[in-house]
Amino acid sequence: MRRFTLLTIALSSTVAFLLGVIIAGGVTPGAVVSTAGERASAPSELPRPLRAAAMPGVVNFADVAERMNAAVVNVEATSKSSRDPRPRRGEVEPPGRDYEGPRQGSGSGFLIDRDGHILTNHHVIEGAERITVTMADGRAFRGEVVGSDPAIDVALLRIEAEGRLPEAPLGNSDQLRVGEWVCAIGNPLGYVHSVTVGVVSFVGRKLFDPSLDDYIQTDAAINFGNSGGPLINAAGQVVGINSAISSRASNIGFAVPINQAIAILPQLKEHGRVSRGFIGVGLTDVTPALQRALKLSVSRGAMVQDVTAGSPAERAGLRPYDVVLTVEGRAVGSNEELIRDISSRQPGSLARLEVLREGRRHTMQVKLAQRPQRDRQENTEELGARPRPRLPTPNEAPLGISVRELDRGAAGRVEVPGGVQGVVVSLVDPTGAAFQSPLRRGFVIMEINKRPVKTVRDYQRLVAAARPGEVLAMFVYDPTLGQRSLVAVTVE
Repeated sequence: MRRFTLLTIALSSTVAFLLGVIIAGGVTPGAVVSTAGERASAPSELPRPLRAAAMPGVVNFADVAERMNAAVVNVEATSKSSRDPRPRRGEVEPPGRDYEGPRQGSGSGFLIDRDGHILTNHHVIEGAERITVTMADGRAFRGEVVGSDPAIDVALLRIEAEGRLPEAPLGNSDQLRVGEWVCAIGNPLGYVHSVTVGVVSFVGRKLFDPSLDDYIQTDAAINFGNSGGPLINAAGQVVGINSAISSRASNIGFAVPINQAIAILPQLKEHGRVSRGFIGVGLTDVTPALQRALKLSVSRGAMVQDVTAGSPAERAGLRPYDVVLTVEGRAVGSNEELIRDISSRQPGSLARLEVLREGRRHTMQVKLAQRPQRDRQENTEELGARPRPRLPTPNEAPLGISVRELDRGAAGRVEVPGGVQGVVVSLVDPTGAAFQSPLRRGFVIMEINKRPVKTVRDYQRLVAAARPGEVLAMFVYDPTLGQRSLVAVTVE
């Protein structure tokens, strides 16, 4: 009797377990479960796999690509005459290029409205005499350049086509987060309408012009020919324009934030170019280190490092070490905020600045000029060659810097303009305190904590008087950029 009872309980438990598994969907009715726990196929039809979109938290870029693909176009730019033989950013020159013959380049783009407007990169259509836009359905149209902005590498094209055109919905790049999934659609290396997927690796990357660049970095594969194509978020919205790749890695790409492009669309449509306000200063953020070194009463703001000769800033009386606190009454938290505000204003307009100087607040009126175009050079890993590691010598302590007099010969070698006085950095010890700062060989140290440095003896006296842990604000001239800047170094 006892044995019968135990057998009944065991059978009941087994049946209940199998029914529970079937109801939960873990085993399909008709399948056989082996004694080893492995599922064996049955003659009945297997269930269809779950769609990724039905699973919470899973992004289905197949659906995104299906919706967006029709709005992505191929852009071919051709010119009859030769151009500068140097490759454009985003291009690789094949060996044996004949520069006297016609030139043809290829990139991507995407439709943004029903009127046929297309966003792409400036470098894709730069110098083009004929532009051909090919749709996903094979239709080809003559493209017209509506406007272009080399500063952020954006161009606006337009095509004339009958019927309704597909358009790509635009998202908000300001809401992007690092780690968010994105996909890129374009024509890399001639493979039209290729889709790659990755994540946002970084936002706000500086590559060419630190004052304007705000690139989205992604590991979604971007190659030559992807330039101008859309970077798309999981909601199927364009958040960037794919623009550049790293020359040192195959999985690091960069895209112009779509909000930057949207902001200049009215000017591109109306004028064909973008005008930006300019005051002519080099800026840095007020950091805790600079606040300590210069005994500033504020912890935020844009500090003036350099003032361009003949610029609106010089005419208004701005000087190095001034801290810009507000523009037209609006607080300035960083140098990027000030640049963004000034750049959004029209040349010729007036901007009222509140400036902190020597502990006192001053108000200045600046008449803005037109922002000049700057050459967009490829980013290098470092500005100067670092010296080989070696043991520090006593005369370099406590910063690990060797300096020499700025004589006529040294001034010629490092291309120092007239009016710059100081000592030249001849070596930065890799084990010293200054190595982690932007200070490099060839820089000219002009001041330390607002005190002039004219000779090596001046430098040694000021550094020797500093206590361990004290921060020194060095006002330097950078010959690689041709501008002055502030560098903070903590004494060890």
